[in-house]
Amino acid sequence: MTTTIARNAQVRKEVSKDVKQMVELPPEILEEVGDPLGDLMNEAQTAYESYQQAQKRVAAAYLERQRQEEMSYKETEDHAAKLCAESMEKSARVLEKAEQEAEDAYMKAKLRAKQAYLESVNEALRARQQTISRAWDETKRNADLIWKTFQGEIKK
Repeated sequence: MTTTIARNAQVRKEVSKDVKQMVELPPEILEEVGDPLGDLMNEAQTAYESYQQAQKRVAAAYLERQRQEEMSYKETEDHAAKLCAESMEKSARVLEKAEQEAEDAYMKAKLRAKQAYLESVNEALRARQQTISRAWDETKRNADLIWKTFQGEIKK
């Protein structure tokens, strides 16, 4: 049993020596490994800064998209206003043309009415003249008959 204890003590010394060597890392490794928590903190800080930059780029992209949409709306609004103005001008020209055609038609109708009036007046004057002329001829004929009857040339 003493041999076992002595052996265990010797093994413990060797294991203890090996563990000590494992715990005591050479300075080159310590420099390379550095502070793992610090490295993680640096990584996290870099990731956060990258996230913030990405967030700024996304916000800028949204603002740019909004600006483009507003420009597109403005272009559409301007185009609609231009089409409306053109349509209104065309409508005004159509109205002016229709009014001119109506005015021309009115003047032609007025001229035809005046011609019809003059023709009617001339016809009435001609009919009057013919009636007067016939009446005068009849009056002359009757006067001749009366005179001839008075003179005794015509017997009843």
